Order: sequence, then structure tokens, then C-alpha cells
Amino acid sequence: MANKQDIKDYSEFITRRKNFVQKIKGQYQNQQSPVRILLFAGFEDDRSVFRQDSSFYYLTGLEEPGAVLMMDLEGNAMLFYPNCYEARSKWMRTPAELDPENAYLLGFEKVLPLGKECSGFSLHPFFEREEYEVLLDILIETIEDGGTLMTLFPKSGSAYAQQRLLLERLQRFVPGLQENIVDISSFLESMRRTKSMRDIESLYHAIDITIMAQQAAAQAIKPGATEAEVRASLEYIMIGSGARVGFPTIVASGKNSTTLHHYASADTIQSGELVVVDIGAEFDYYNADITRTYPASGTFTERQKEIYNLVLETQEYIASMAKPGMWIKNPKDPSKSLHALAKKYLDEKGYGQYFNHGIGHFLGMDVHDVGDYTKPLQVGDVITIEPGIYIPEESLGVRIEDDYWITKDGAICLSEHLPKKPEEIEQMVQQSFE
Repeated sequence: MANKQDIKDYSEFITRRKNFVQKIKGQYQNQQSPVRILLFAGFEDDRSVFRQDSSFYYLTGLEEPGAVLMMDLEGNAMLFYPNCYEARSKWMRTPAELDPENAYLLGFEKVLPLGKECSGFSLHPFFEREEYEVLLDILIETIEDGGTLMTLFPKSGSAYAQQRLLLERLQRFVPGLQENIVDISSFLESMRRTKSMRDIESLYHAIDITIMAQQAAAQAIKPGATEAEVRASLEYIMIGSGARVGFPTIVASGKNSTTLHHYASADTIQSGELVVVDIGAEFDYYNADITRTYPASGTFTERQKEIYNLVLETQEYIASMAKPGMWIKNPKDPSKSLHALAKKYLDEKGYGQYFNHGIGHFLGMDVHDVGDYTKPLQVGDVITIEPGIYIPEESLGVRIEDDYWITKDGAICLSEHLPKKPEEIEQMVQQSFE
């Protein structure tokens, strides 16, 4: 094991857990039976670099796969980890955080193995009973005492898929568990939605890297280049800057620019085409999401510039309307809906039918971050504003997207340093022609 000098500062994660428990305790303060609050880390696979579950990381700061966080309503916390680190140490460095002697530095009363030694060097949701027996014994005792398991288990949607799989597996070994599960995802999502200054700093860093990646993309765009070459140039910047690609890169030229999620990157860029570049770097588990549209030849045609300016005007108008009390989307009151206002604006210009996606979404630890769309915007939200016009019959698609922080006075553009006026965009592309 590494020593405690290798351990980062976990004070913010400890504070988050305390605040999280207080939120739950405020609603369940009359709960007499035992309560276990349980959150699960993500699991590894062979096809991608491991990325921790956002909510688990938010409360623990730990990147270990297969771990389990357990808390009670008094704020006492324990960490369980897969008992496979003897085998795992042959493949990768064992973190100091898993040394039981360092538990207090992480704010845990105990750090324990989940069960008996694993057969391999990682766990998966379809574990064997003995691999989880320490945790299972605690859960069985809790349920037998009439207790409750509080966890992330919403009834609708596809959120927390791995955690739900794991819970279904646990139900096979803990009689009565299913009937005693309480979903607490709304408590955690309300916390994650409001960004702290530390969150904003991480977002700024992710945005700065994404801006550099957009600039690299503009330099790589020219007739004869491939979408794949542009993608490689911008992803090189992200990875070289210590970030990761936050979501599948979109480099869409010509008719592909009218397809919202064009991931293939297989075509060659032709003279006179537009190229939509929709990208986001992830840094310290926070994601940027920025889109620009570039003219492959270095100059917009009159028609392209007409559409580009209309999209830019729409974004500027919606950004001026974004503030606490407005909704991203509100079908019941279009006058307070950013999406409805954008659609109305484009309808009046004769292009509403070519705007075929939402005006934006919450942004944070996930690209489409947690946030209740049925509630108005509030101070501390971070959202995207991304109008677009897509005309397939003209092979013409334009999207402009930036990231905004909602304050009491309105929306602050966090990605304002990336140019987006048409003449600035042209100059960015033309620099590589010199």
C-alpha cells in the first residue's frame, strides 16, 4: 500500500456526504427503524477506460471500481471494496485510500472488504455471494430488524443502470430487500444541480481545454481533409491536456451537418461545405459541451452566412432571457420557456421547422447532467444554449453551442473566449491556409 502522503484532500467530499445525509434526515427524521444509505461505484469493462459513476464520485472522490459506500442517518460512513487487490496489484497500483489505516483521512469510520477474495482482479454486477458476504450480512440484519435501504433507484428512465443491476442481484440474497428500498436520487440530484465554486473551476478548466480543441479543429479543416483527421487533431489536444473526451466527438461535414449526432467521421470534407464540430472535454469529472460551425473553404457563402447569423442571433436572444425563474422547457407557460422562445423566434423568421432539437440541457459531471426540467432555473445551474438550423435539401446545417452559468442577474457565458462571429470563424479557418 502507498502511504498517506499520496492521498488528496477529501474535505469537500466529506462535507458533501454530511449535507446529503442532512437532506435525507430532514424528510425522514421520524424514521424509527434502522436505515442504510447505499451507493455503488461503477464497474470496469474491457472496451473502455474506467470512468467512475458520477454520483458515487461526487460523494466520495474515489475512482475505485466496484466499491460500495454505506452511511446511516447519523452521518457515519463505511467504505467496502472488492477483495481482489492481491491479484489486482499485479496489474495496477493499489491506491492508498484502500488501506484501512487511512480511513479517517477519507472521512470513513471503516474501510472493509466486501467479502471473500475474488476469483479475478475485478468485480461485476453478477457477483458470487461470498464475494459480497460482509455487506450482505449487514443488509440481511438490517431488513430482519425492519430496516430500510435508501439508494439511487428511480422508477423511470435509464439512470443508474449499473446500480440497478447490482440491486437486483442483491435482492436474490437478501429476502425482503425489494420491498424496503427507498429511492433517494432526487436528494442527490438537487445537490449536484447547484454548482459550487470548486465545480465551476473544474468546468472552466474543461471549457478551456475544449476551446483549445475547437481551435485545433478549425486549423485542421480544409477541403480534402477527412472528418477523422479533424477529430484526431482535437482529441489529441484533450488527451494531451490531461482531460478525456467527454462524449463521442461530432465532426459533421456537408450533408452530415444536418444529422444531429454524426459519429462516423468517415467522409472527406469538400470545398464549399460547412463543418459542425460538437465536442466536450472532461476534466476532474466535469464536462464542457461546445459547438461551432466552420466553412471548409475559409469563407461562408451568402446563404451560409444568412443561416449562421440567424442561429447566432437566436442564441444571443435566448442567453439574454436565461435567468432564475425561467425554464429550459415549459410546455404549460411558453413565455417562460427558453425552448419555446427560441422556436417562436425561428418560426417568425421562417425557419422554425428546421430547428429539431431542444434549446439546451443541464451540464456538469454528466454531459446531460442531472436536473429537474419541470422546475425553473435557479442560481447555481449550468446549462447549454444551442440553437441550430438543419436544411437537408441544401446539405446545410448550423449549430452554435455555449455553456452558461445561471446567477441571480442572468446567465454568464463560461465559453465566451471562443470566437463565434462569422468573420472570426472565417479567420480561424483561414489561418491554416497561410
